[in-house]
Amino acid sequence: MNIVVTGSQGFIGLNLLEHLRRMENIQVSGLSRRDEKQVWETLLDQADIVFHLAGSNRPPDPGGFQIDNYDLTRFITDRLEKSGHFYKIIFSSSIQATQDNPYGKSKKEAEDYIRGNVKKGSAYIYRLPNVFGKWGRPNYNSVVATYCYNTARNLPLQIRDPDYKLRLVYIDDVVRSFLSLIQESGRPEISEMRVEPEFSITLGELAETIRSFGTNRKTLFIPDMGDGLLKSLYSTWLSYLPTDEFSYGLDLKTDQRGTLFELLKSRNGGQIFISTTKPGITRGNHYHHSKTEKFVVIEGNGRIQFRSLMDDHIIEYDVDGTRPKVVDIPPGYTHNITNTGEGIMVTLFWANEVFDPLNPDTFFEKV
Repeated sequence: MNIVVTGSQGFIGLNLLEHLRRMENIQVSGLSRRDEKQVWETLLDQADIVFHLAGSNRPPDPGGFQIDNYDLTRFITDRLEKSGHFYKIIFSSSIQATQDNPYGKSKKEAEDYIRGNVKKGSAYIYRLPNVFGKWGRPNYNSVVATYCYNTARNLPLQIRDPDYKLRLVYIDDVVRSFLSLIQESGRPEISEMRVEPEFSITLGELAETIRSFGTNRKTLFIPDMGDGLLKSLYSTWLSYLPTDEFSYGLDLKTDQRGTLFELLKSRNGGQIFISTTKPGITRGNHYHHSKTEKFVVIEGNGRIQFRSLMDDHIIEYDVDGTRPKVVDIPPGYTHNITNTGEGIMVTLFWANEVFDPLNPDTFFEKV
């Protein structure tokens, strides 16, 4: 199967090609404005599927809208029709096709040409809203890319209308929808397509959200990964960090027992922290009324002890970093952990709530 991607050097094209190149039994070719007309003709004549992503929304000359959007689409459609075999064309249009501006008009005319002239193949038309994700071009046509890029470099954000509603789709969801059409049936049809999920957010909310990602590195609070928009925006923001800022430090607390530092916090998922403990040292000897924890020794040897506040029976678990296992700490049990080895013991802890110094729910009681 021969697949051609126009606009192969653009944001959507680059992401799509990376997926296509990992698929079996297909031959993938990319086309861009740098290629000669003869190259376009040869590849289109052989194409079974064309992802037509090429176009222009900011040409230096207003006439570029007609040339890059309508004329190019007409050329591709006509060439595919003349090839004489069944084909599919997936066309990247825009929600602006309903608007009275040069870009929107040229996209609408391109759509109409496809609808009226695709006879021997199938056409799938996507009126894409704002697409965001890795490899987008900041300060060009993606407000998300611009906000991510600027925020990651402490540059100001331009917010013309904080209440303006944006419609967004994530690049990986766009690519997933595109790829689903490769195996679609081989009968001629014209279909209007949508990418799901589609998100809605105001410009002001978008700016506030993206700004918060940098602050989270200091507070250690991660975004709500159950929220599809937040999860995708956070992934996008990380991809725009300067390469010398992938790493950041943590607040290390050190005493005679060893060290302890908080790693991650979540308003819905509690927090993770890690400790090192010197040989023979015991940590803990306290209980919680509501808080629960999980202990995992990942290096060294230790012993975890429990005792219910309701009796004197002591329960013990020996733990070994070479065979990690999780030990749950229920409420109402005083507990401790002792380094029984000869070297440093490293323990990962998870608590089901973030530590609140004003309400610590931690009470001293020897096991």
